[in-house]
Amino acid sequence: MIRPAKGKTPRRPPKKPSSNQKDPVGVYCRVRPLDADEKESCIEVISGSTIQLHAPDGLKANRNGEFKETQYSFKKVFGVAVSQIELFEEVARPLVADLIHGKNGLLFTYGVTGSGKTFTMTGCPGQGGLLPRSLDMIFNSVGPYQAKRYVFKTDDKNGMETQNEVDALLERQRRENQPSVPKTPSSKQKPEPEFGDMIKPEEACKADGVDEDSSYSVFVSYIEIYNNYIYDLLEEAPYDPIKPKWNGGGTPVRLNTESIPPQSKILREDQNHNMYVAGCTEVEVKSTEEAFEVFWRGQKKRRIANTQLNRESSRSHSVFIIKLAQAPLDADGNNILQDKSQVTVNQLCLVDLAGSERTSRTRAEGSRLREAGNINQSLMTLRTCIEVLRENQMCGTNKMVPYRDSKITHLFKNYFDGEGKVRMVVCVNPKAEDYEESLLVMRFAEMTQEVEVARPADRPICGFAAGRYQRNQAFKDELSRKLEERGGPVDRDVPSGINHLPPLPPCELTNPHDDVTLPRLIEALEKRHRVRQMMIEEYNKAADMVKAMLQELDSSLISKDNFIHEQTSKLGEKEKVIHNYKSEIDRLEKKIKMQEHKIDILQKTTNIYEEDKRSLQVELETRGQRLQRELCEKRRMEQRMQGMVTDTQIKWEKECERRVNAKQLEMQNKLWVKDEKLKQLKAIVTESRTQGRPEPPPRQTQPQRPSREERVPAKRSASPSPAPTATPVRPLHRRSRSAGGEKWVDHKPASSLELDTVLQPIIPNAIKVSVPSEKVLSKCDKYVLTHQEVASDGEIQTKLIKGEVIKTRGGGQAVQFTDVETLKQELTTGPSRKRRSSEGSPNQGKERTDGDWTDVETRCSVALEMRAGSNMGPGYEHHGYPKRRKP
Repeated sequence: MIRPAKGKTPRRPPKKPSSNQKDPVGVYCRVRPLDADEKESCIEVISGSTIQLHAPDGLKANRNGEFKETQYSFKKVFGVAVSQIELFEEVARPLVADLIHGKNGLLFTYGVTGSGKTFTMTGCPGQGGLLPRSLDMIFNSVGPYQAKRYVFKTDDKNGMETQNEVDALLERQRRENQPSVPKTPSSKQKPEPEFGDMIKPEEACKADGVDEDSSYSVFVSYIEIYNNYIYDLLEEAPYDPIKPKWNGGGTPVRLNTESIPPQSKILREDQNHNMYVAGCTEVEVKSTEEAFEVFWRGQKKRRIANTQLNRESSRSHSVFIIKLAQAPLDADGNNILQDKSQVTVNQLCLVDLAGSERTSRTRAEGSRLREAGNINQSLMTLRTCIEVLRENQMCGTNKMVPYRDSKITHLFKNYFDGEGKVRMVVCVNPKAEDYEESLLVMRFAEMTQEVEVARPADRPICGFAAGRYQRNQAFKDELSRKLEERGGPVDRDVPSGINHLPPLPPCELTNPHDDVTLPRLIEALEKRHRVRQMMIEEYNKAADMVKAMLQELDSSLISKDNFIHEQTSKLGEKEKVIHNYKSEIDRLEKKIKMQEHKIDILQKTTNIYEEDKRSLQVELETRGQRLQRELCEKRRMEQRMQGMVTDTQIKWEKECERRVNAKQLEMQNKLWVKDEKLKQLKAIVTESRTQGRPEPPPRQTQPQRPSREERVPAKRSASPSPAPTATPVRPLHRRSRSAGGEKWVDHKPASSLELDTVLQPIIPNAIKVSVPSEKVLSKCDKYVLTHQEVASDGEIQTKLIKGEVIKTRGGGQAVQFTDVETLKQELTTGPSRKRRSSEGSPNQGKERTDGDWTDVETRCSVALEMRAGSNMGPGYEHHGYPKRRKP
């Protein structure tokens, strides 16, 4: 079986009752009467189980303009006229009866400050509350069957041990010889009320069905929970018997307890998984008066304070615990069994909770404010536990109940897990000032009724003296009947003839010659003697008969002793077998616990892996769906883009074809026009050469740059000849001196940009590489490196770094750079620049006007700057007009 983990630490499962029946928490409501100076009431008792709350006149109405009225139902509602005895009969008496019959119980009062919780629990003289009446009922029921003091003894682990009469006597003597601490009365403390003044004799009650073949003992303890710390109210003040503190009269007194703060107690768990206060004082009491005296002694130590709402406001939760120890008697019916396993301990907890309060009303400050905060926090934890229990039962969830958040809930968590009945008395004050807080209390109390607590299982007591009282009484009756049949006395204590003795006559002698009185006296005495003799004989007969019966009983007892001895020997053997079985069972239980622990670990690991698997599956499905959607969207986009590309391609094909045709026609027309102009110009030049030097044409203000459409591939013409009649010819291009039979390594990085210019370097017999290679260097004689950078004017500047490949002594190759060529391209956008003829002319050194150049020469002008060294590089080929390219 796998136990589910409910928290960070593994929680032990509660003991399961024998039956699956559950009982709801019994919630009762008690309405306190109004004070003399209070007139307005906000609570009205409608029936025996329903009350109604209506807002007072000072509060605002709801949205409909009416005051909201709410009704709450409980198991029973007690009005202002209900007495204490009626409340006890309905609420506490069933719990006391269950305590006597071996079941636990929890009863606590709940409400706001000043609602009558302490009065309901304790009461006052003449009107005893639930606590003194519960004590009275317990001792009225088990008083005749109580064991002697110290026969039952606590083991400091929430259990009980038993000891024989001799050990108990020695314990009593030792306790009596201890130095007692005298009480020092204080004028500040109230006088202790007598128990006889609390309950009237006619109101005493008694439980039915008390087991007469068992022995009982009652232990009480009294604790308080203050600021979430547990303090023992019955703990005695420290006393040193060796060096006591003496007062002026020579009497030892208590130490000053005001300077010694009380030590807080801790909660522990016993072997039955029940919570208890470790080190708490448990006092064995033998009467109701003694128990009430112990209670009042602790009550005087309880922390109370004067607030704006209550003159004696409780600043802590008080818990009065009544433990009833029960053990069966032995076969003789004289002593209890000395077997700890046969001792049962049940307890009834009477809890007086501190009242919830608002600091805005009490105006608490300092320590009072901290006390109020801790009280409200503990009550809030109690509400949270009830809410979680209700949610787990109604919704089928398995949330962890936060019992450990507060000491009051941690102490009583076993009751909510099925260790006993739970009862709650909700006290309310009907005054108008407490309406809002009473509304919250009613909601919490009504919700508490929906929580079901498992019904505790009956705990039978197995003893050897079952029916001892009835058998002894039957034996006495049978003995008396046999004596009567044989002529014995009718009375069991007095012989039958004692009541038939003749009376003595008057013995007074009035005359010395009186002969009547003495003979009559002698006769009466003789008669009484005869009767006495007859009584002696009857007595002897009865004694003989009793002796015979006793002998028969002895013989039967001897036979029974023999039988018991045989059975004891058999029982010893069985006990050995049982012991072996128990050891084997313990071993198997340890193994089972170990296996369960391993199963728990594996189950947790499996749950983690399953959770990860589920999360990954969900994530995988989500990503798959998203990927599917993206693929569908991508296919749709591809189809759409393909259609758009096709349409655009067809459109631009048609447009390009149309433009090309138009451009061809336009260029043909322009060429025809230019040819005509050139012919006319040639004719004019020829005519002017023959007749004389012609006048220069008028200077243009600014030559127009030809458009992109006008740029047609054309070869660069050389400078005009100085002879006027010479025809312009194209000079030969001078190639670089490096263009020989050598092999070149053309190292051009992959990051180089194509400039698309008309002048491109051509290197014959070159091996193009993008990275240096030793293998390539070994095959070549020359080396050129192409380097590009941005010039100051924003154009791209290309540098050709040239060198020679030489052999090294180690058998490798090295490059020695000898020349650098810089290539720049410029585009003319303004007027024609001045140009000097590369060849000598008569007009060298003089400026030429723009009219000296034709439009064709202007359009084909290219600026080329070159720094040549001793060894020129490769040549250049004219491919067309340059194009402007931005870096």
